Amino acid sequence: MNSCSREEKPSTPADFERLEQDRLIQENLQRIGRKILVMSGKGGVGKSTVATYLALRLSARGHRVGLLDVDLHGPSIPHLVDVHGGFEMEGEGIIRPCAFSQNLKVASLEMMLGDRDAAVIWRGPLKISAIRQFISDITWGELDFLIADSPPGTGDEPLTVAQTIPEAEALVVTTPQEISLADVRKSINFCRQVGMKILGVVENMSGFSCPHCGKEINLFGKGGGERMSKAMGVPLLGQIPIEPKMVELADAGKLDALLAMDELEVNRAYDGLVDAVLKGNA
Repeated sequence: MNSCSREEKPSTPADFERLEQDRLIQENLQRIGRKILVMSGKGGVGKSTVATYLALRLSARGHRVGLLDVDLHGPSIPHLVDVHGGFEMEGEGIIRPCAFSQNLKVASLEMMLGDRDAAVIWRGPLKISAIRQFISDITWGELDFLIADSPPGTGDEPLTVAQTIPEAEALVVTTPQEISLADVRKSINFCRQVGMKILGVVENMSGFSCPHCGKEINLFGKGGGERMSKAMGVPLLGQIPIEPKMVELADAGKLDALLAMDELEVNRAYDGLVDAVLKGNA
């Protein structure tokens, strides 16, 4: 890594380039209120859906939100909200994220790819460089929240975000089943090792109400996230039930249409999650 200590002066073009990137990153971050990294120790827990719908509900309450997809190998956010095209260019060297709505801006690597099905085969240094460039080069403007969707695990992407945005808060997503909880415990320990503030845990896929009899069915067990949160000493921010309508709209790229369906239990659960996130800064 080409970095300069405070005592050293930049001596190579790479040193100067990194220092300039550090300056741009600092400038961008100063204009953003809270930075939240949505992560999980295991794939398939609905992390991207949680990140996207949390951003949608925060923006619906009037907060200015940026949604950054740093899952470079499996970017899901453009599919969930049907974002097409590239970034918005404004003047020389000014790159703006896609304005999804008045209060929500979106940026994903997939927006730079011509083929949505193209595989991104990158080693660690390239991924690290891409994430830093996303944070330094994209002009987000004034934001209340930047929600970053990270790939599962504790590899290059979450580590790069933790090092590049030292004030980031981790929101860890799990399901109630033990195989997911075991990996989430690793994510929590990762956050503690790198000094990242843990905002809390979200238990996703937490129960399912039968549409015929109304009885709750615990497809992935019950209460695992709550027990794990207590054992690990971190807040449980919410328990999100399975909602078939959410699955349908997400597959259609119309997740934002769920915002108007106040009668659904999943929206009440997300209201509680948004309240907990806002309270987490108190």
